[in-house]
Amino acid sequence: MLVVLDGLGGLPLKGKTELEVAKKPNLDALAKKSACGLHTPVAMGITPGSGPGHLALFGYDPLEWEIGRGVLEALGLGIELKKTDIAIRANYATIEGGLIKDRRAGRIPTEENKKIAEKLKAKIKKIDDVEVIIAPGMEYRSAIVLRFPEPLPKGSDSIKDTDPQKVGKPPLGVIPGTPQAENVAKIVEKFIARVTNVIKNEPKANYMLLRGFSQVPDVPHFEDVYGLKALCIAVYPMYRGLARLVGMDAPALEGDIHEEIDFLKKHYRDHDFFFLHIKKMDSYGEDGNFKGKASKLEEFDRALPKILGLKPDVLIITGDHSTPSILKSHSWHPVPVLMKSPYVLGATCKAFTERECTKGELSIFPTINLMPLALANAGRLKKFGA
Repeated sequence: MLVVLDGLGGLPLKGKTELEVAKKPNLDALAKKSACGLHTPVAMGITPGSGPGHLALFGYDPLEWEIGRGVLEALGLGIELKKTDIAIRANYATIEGGLIKDRRAGRIPTEENKKIAEKLKAKIKKIDDVEVIIAPGMEYRSAIVLRFPEPLPKGSDSIKDTDPQKVGKPPLGVIPGTPQAENVAKIVEKFIARVTNVIKNEPKANYMLLRGFSQVPDVPHFEDVYGLKALCIAVYPMYRGLARLVGMDAPALEGDIHEEIDFLKKHYRDHDFFFLHIKKMDSYGEDGNFKGKASKLEEFDRALPKILGLKPDVLIITGDHSTPSILKSHSWHPVPVLMKSPYVLGATCKAFTERECTKGELSIFPTINLMPLALANAGRLKKFGA
């Protein structure tokens, strides 16, 4: 079982990180008898996105399998992608006087997102000969798919994000990075113009920023690689999309930690690998909400006994990347990890924190080594050589 506390790692505020401030007796007790360490999702000094971070956790080298955010978002929302498609992740934003005031449109409610999407669907069905698919996601997020009449050559998705990643700046232009992307860029420009015209009078979500232009790749399926029938339990669509991309079962699910764990318990006998994703630590980190992130860690700690009660052969608790509240963003810092198994040393850490995990038997290691370790601890790997 792989439990991903999204954006887990942090940095000190007044001398302590979020993990060090949080009251988490269950996690700390588990760390004492587990193998602990820290992992680097991509490489030392490299800040990973959520996609690369999760791919590495599943054992796929993110440098080899670079998958765009748009594909993940679209798959997570149930869109079956084709070779004719360009998938895009969209964020509603608030814009005033040509400058971005809020990159997330005040985190509008999901229901408001759905209403805006219906307006857009009614007005924008096709651009020239390209079909437009709009799928509302959680809060301010959406997926956009541009379905061209013919399969697209490689490199057609090489378009820079229109999100400058900062407020007080204008949206960026639609800039193609390859000749193959030039026609796609023209369609995208027309799409932005039409969307802006439809939503210009919305109180908060009056603009759309586009990110993660991508085409669907051919990734080997998780079950073929590892011989494990896998279930993804995630509320946010992007993570379900990533799981579906590698062939995991990933049904739609609503709720939070408690609903996710209830779903896990209900389906525990139907699979032999579980990916349980918990989001809000990352959201609070990106908002700079140190106390909120610590409180979400405490909430997970209170729910942890329900997971332990299922008695998985191997239990891994970690994150896909660090999101320190003081940075308000993902960071390059190694991510704490614990692995509970009958076949570890244990007793190397006194608590589940960044500092304590540096003392653990796993040390600091590349994230793609985590799945082989899990398989070994589950007795699923054969001896190498004679």
